[in-house]
Amino acid sequence: MPFNFMTLSRVDMPVSQAEGLKILERDQFCCKYCGLDGKASFENALVMSVDFVVPRAHRGKKDFANLVACCRPCNMIKGKRVYKNFEDAKKYVLARREEMRQAWEAKRSRPAVKAASA
Repeated sequence: MPFNFMTLSRVDMPVSQAEGLKILERDQFCCKYCGLDGKASFENALVMSVDFVVPRAHRGKKDFANLVACCRPCNMIKGKRVYKNFEDAKKYVLARREEMRQAWEAKRSRPAVKAASA
């Protein structure tokens, strides 16, 4: 078990490629947070990964019950936060995704600022 110098504690090893594939197959290559279908397109497949529900940084175990299929955007949004349960984590991720979507759409819908003519 490796040592985390930031927390001065031992952490579980990362998920191997074979272990990750087992998790993705168990979850049918579908993100457990947002529902992205990793089988729908090559681009979707590229962003699929495995997430520690309880992060390794918080002593989350490399146990099938603690690992879920996850797209990278959801994994980044969830980060190292700890939640009471998976459903709370999912609510947070989905709410944050919606906030980000609304901010992106608001910026996109604004008229472009034109440069002043000299």
